Amino acid sequence: MESLLCPRKMKRVMMLIVTLTWLRGTCGELLDDQLFEVGKLQMFVDDLPDMPRLHGFNSVHGILKPTSLQIGMFSTKWKFHRDLPATQVFAYGTSRSKATVPGPTIEAVYGVDTYVTWRNHLPTSHILPWDPTISPATANHGGIPTVVHLHGGIHEPASDGNADAWFTAGFKETGPKWTKTTLHYENMQQPGNMWYHDHAMGLTRINNLAGMVGAYVLRHHAVESSFRLPTGDEFDRPLIVFDRSFRKDGSIYMNATGNNPSIHPQWQPEYFGDVIIVNGKAWPRLNVRRRKYRFRIINASNARFFKFFFSNGLDFIVVGSDSAYLSKPVVTKWILLSPSEIADAIVDFSKSPSGTVVLANDAPYPYPRGDPVNKENSKVMKFIVKTEPEDDTSTIPKRLIDYSAADASNAVLTRYISMYEYVSSSDEPTHLFVNGLPYDAPVTETPKIGTTEVWEVINLTEDNHPLHIHLGLFKVVEQTELLAGGLEEFKECMTKHNDAVKCKISKYARGTKTAVTAHERGWKNVFKMMPGHVTRILVRFSYIHTNASYPFDATQEPGYIYHCHILDHEDNMMMRPLKVIN
Repeated sequence: MESLLCPRKMKRVMMLIVTLTWLRGTCGELLDDQLFEVGKLQMFVDDLPDMPRLHGFNSVHGILKPTSLQIGMFSTKWKFHRDLPATQVFAYGTSRSKATVPGPTIEAVYGVDTYVTWRNHLPTSHILPWDPTISPATANHGGIPTVVHLHGGIHEPASDGNADAWFTAGFKETGPKWTKTTLHYENMQQPGNMWYHDHAMGLTRINNLAGMVGAYVLRHHAVESSFRLPTGDEFDRPLIVFDRSFRKDGSIYMNATGNNPSIHPQWQPEYFGDVIIVNGKAWPRLNVRRRKYRFRIINASNARFFKFFFSNGLDFIVVGSDSAYLSKPVVTKWILLSPSEIADAIVDFSKSPSGTVVLANDAPYPYPRGDPVNKENSKVMKFIVKTEPEDDTSTIPKRLIDYSAADASNAVLTRYISMYEYVSSSDEPTHLFVNGLPYDAPVTETPKIGTTEVWEVINLTEDNHPLHIHLGLFKVVEQTELLAGGLEEFKECMTKHNDAVKCKISKYARGTKTAVTAHERGWKNVFKMMPGHVTRILVRFSYIHTNASYPFDATQEPGYIYHCHILDHEDNMMMRPLKVIN
């Protein structure tokens, strides 16, 4: 594994390995024994918070103007449950006293620029264990590297939150691709839902786990007002869902020992918590009226998939997926969200047959072949429905937004994107690659601005990997199973040559085809790559709602990236650079 480490960091890394090994031997077992007994936490006792809202614009005499926001990252305390001691977290906010987990919801408006200066006020050391052997961002003089990525945003490379564009407190130290203190979000893309989170190299999973996530909503009033969907803070709410485990003192628990400790002293392939959190509260409750509500549901977990459904059979009416509206609403009994996926759904509580209803989950973990859900992680939150009927002027339109069709015949080329997992002699994962390459290998994906490409994503692992592409939007065409009889033969060839054509992909990609779920047939920026399958997607490197060119130079450094959004995989090399060209 030495080839994955920067030589100039080897001495420091070896010292850290010795320190981590000592910590594991002296206190690792003791800390593991101090886990909070999750069964003692009563569900549905805390009210669902509505996170603070920040306007990404100024209103001057009724005219909307660009604005600049100052949002900090602070070490503070947060109460995740009535009966759990306050937890040390890293949180976003306009001040330490206003910092929350999740952070404030930024509400932006189409065509009005939002500028954000993200300021790092974090301490010199982390509250969670981190692994120096997976090439994380490392400050020479102490401090916690951070950088914010607006997930789903279409904006200039310098404002994308590149993993190497990190910075420490006061910008004292910066990463090799850091360029500016204030990031510029043009807000010229289609209206929809995004979220912001930390993206520092090799530290994404622990910085997000510490609490650094938040919602970002882009509205286009001229387009959306005619839909007459539920509006206002009470009836239109982001729901940011994730999982955590805690110790008896309330601190966040994360393993201190890796599954291959002689290779990675701390890294493990997935993090799963036993407490389900929504908007910063464990299994919260929400009193609702007998009317329609809009929930922008964001899966902000490190690795957990959620398959949401209502305990009394209520429907979801899905109007958007990730950062874009669908062409028409889709009614469904369940929604499967991988880490970082977003579902924009209407729920009509006037149709509830009961006075209470639980938002539940039955996705195995790891997904799809892991453990079944248990009492704790099968519940998400409870809705308490008022008895009295409610006047409701909101509607469910028959049509939403018809964006341009995705036509494979217009694609300029086809790329093969292969996902690999490597294991130790004990058959434990050691690292993951895309196209058999580490992140810092020279760029191989160089799409042209304004074009559409076909990506054939070949998943040669046993996990379902949510693939996220920065800048580009895509539609999923089909998923085809690799023939079981020749799978190992194909894997062996691919591991040796990493060449799908040479390894005769057409010979093996002839199994069962899985139809794309109706509410996932729109434009997306994340999708679930099924294990042992080839997923064909059409990726577009231009706006989907207009023929206008980007108002920024997308070819500039530091470029963009694409990666698996299981954060533990992303941190351990399942990420590649993406360089857009003219």
